[in-house]
Amino acid sequence: MRAPKVLFVEDDASLRLTQSLYLEQEGFAVVVASSRFEARRALREEAFDAVVTDLRLGDASGLDVLADVRELRPEAETVVITGYGSVESAVEAMKRGAYDYLTKPVDPEALVRVLRKALERQRLRRQVDHLTRRFTEEAGLNRIVAESPAMKAVMERLDDVAASDAPVLIEGESGTGKELMAKWIHQRSRRAVGPFVGINCGALPETLLETELFGHVRGAFTGAHQPKKGLFEAADGGTLFLDEVGEVSPAFQVKLLRTLQEGTVRRVGSVKETPVDVRIIAASNQDVARLVQEGRFRQDLYYRIKVVPIVLPPLRERREDILPLAHSILERLSRRMGRKVPELTDQACRRLLDHAWPGNVRELENTLERVMIFSRADRIDAGDLLLEPVESSMGVTPAVPRPQAACSPKEMKEPESFQELSLAEMERRHILAVLQRCGNNRTKAAAVLGIGTNTLWRKLKKYGHEAS
Repeated sequence: MRAPKVLFVEDDASLRLTQSLYLEQEGFAVVVASSRFEARRALREEAFDAVVTDLRLGDASGLDVLADVRELRPEAETVVITGYGSVESAVEAMKRGAYDYLTKPVDPEALVRVLRKALERQRLRRQVDHLTRRFTEEAGLNRIVAESPAMKAVMERLDDVAASDAPVLIEGESGTGKELMAKWIHQRSRRAVGPFVGINCGALPETLLETELFGHVRGAFTGAHQPKKGLFEAADGGTLFLDEVGEVSPAFQVKLLRTLQEGTVRRVGSVKETPVDVRIIAASNQDVARLVQEGRFRQDLYYRIKVVPIVLPPLRERREDILPLAHSILERLSRRMGRKVPELTDQACRRLLDHAWPGNVRELENTLERVMIFSRADRIDAGDLLLEPVESSMGVTPAVPRPQAACSPKEMKEPESFQELSLAEMERRHILAVLQRCGNNRTKAAAVLGIGTNTLWRKLKKYGHEAS
């Protein structure tokens, strides 16, 4: 193992010699300096794990050496020693970043203990930095692009949100990166050392969602052979991300509200309450306030989760981000595929900027990945992009081929007056119309409708079109 490297700055030759010899006997690699000038030169030439400096160095000060360390080797720990100890000088040294402060005569064993503690703190700090970078890359946080005024405003708001422990409700269309932003908040909060646990509430039946969130005891239901901890307990000390919270049923909203109010969970089949310390970040691709007005979402739960609202703008409203995002995605895909980053031609850039991106960032990622799969060229032209046509309301109106109808012409016949239709019937007709325009492709239709494919499947089933 490499010996920790220490720069020992002392203008007293005898102390410099005796202390440095003792440190070397204790396994440190020591470089000595008799002045600030020599110390600064050494700092320029090589890296050190720690710097020990006398507070008085002839005409210079150990505080100047501290400043040099912060400038040239900010990762090094610093220890100040002096024969003229005072509270003021100790406070000043600590304010300037010193790890510790020792007064002469310095016990060599005490100095070694202080250095080892300082190096242990340095090791832990590096470990935390490494894990933070690794989490950032794995979570995709380094992919966040905020060049547009809209996204810059969102990121500024997230900075404030991360410092608090308040529940957050993130609203935005599908593909705008709601989970990515939830991870961003978690990573910059005091809960960053705790777990981040996410679940898509709209993707699970209510009974399964209940056991996933709250857990169950043995024998709670057929097949419950072992007790299971729920996600609330799994996220204890961290953050629980409830995606598509607007999809949960009114009955389940009651259970969720109770848990959030009480701060406890009760596993399915149990009478025991278990306290949990969890920050809730909820997300929805629907307007939850509208769901409240329509009586589909509890008002008390809405206010419980919407202490801090965040609205993510769709990609079509942050066009300054499209090209930086495209370049970032191409670089990431190129690294993954082990090939050179392709260049976007001017025509391709214009095409990307003109597109409406109903599927938002996710659609942009999919489009570029498709190009990378089918093209090995170093340049991507407009014709390579294979963008899907979108509705005219989004600004781009290529003709859409009329595929096989998802519903009968009779069903698609416009009513004499919309006032004759119920809200559910209007929703049913709109879904079927969009599905028809998308060639009965549910993934495309869900993107256009701004809902998840599971949600679309449930709505089709609800309206008796599950085989459409």
